[in-house]
Amino acid sequence: MITALFGGSFDPVHKGHVNAVRSLLDTIPQIDRVIIMPAFLNPFKANAMSPADGKDRMEMCRLAFGSIPVCEVSDYEISKGGVSYTAVTLEHLREIYPGDRLILTVGSDSLESLPRWHRAGDIIKMAEIAAAARSDEDMGRINGYADNIRRLGGVVHIIKTRPFDISSTEIREKILNNQDISCYIEEDVVKYIVCNKIYRNGDSFGCSDVQC
Repeated sequence: MITALFGGSFDPVHKGHVNAVRSLLDTIPQIDRVIIMPAFLNPFKANAMSPADGKDRMEMCRLAFGSIPVCEVSDYEISKGGVSYTAVTLEHLREIYPGDRLILTVGSDSLESLPRWHRAGDIIKMAEIAAAARSDEDMGRINGYADNIRRLGGVVHIIKTRPFDISSTEIREKILNNQDISCYIEEDVVKYIVCNKIYRNGDSFGCSDVQC
């Protein structure tokens, strides 16, 4: 069996995240399951709690990835609390899926910094790396970063995904500025954000057609 891990703050989860998983499955169709893992506290953002709580980020992920049958949303990092270290999460997956081939899915920026992650050597021993490239320029940079990982003994797959040039932080700013976010986020997630007043209290911030 092949189990892929796709982690992040998902604050909020957006179409770029969904595109990355679809591209992963197009590139490695043998994958049996993709574990979507919202972080309790990202080690690279350890001084900032997520604006949305874990329960809401979990539910937004379930809605966003619900159309992909092999995706499962895990509450492991959120339930555990504290800083979410990838090496610890991979150990957890090895315990519950013994013998599975593990694949860690990351973006280009994460691939570049991976050698500096907590227990990076253990990470590349436990899991292969699938790195998502969003453009030809991104692809060129990723190939260089991948060579660095391979020199350390890691296995790296390069995945070409569709460009998505907005971050979760920028989406939250659009919400605060009363701008429409429906082109960036899955419809069910937009409805959840509006109806549960995530990130903003009051009106539906440019998504006036949403019925709660």
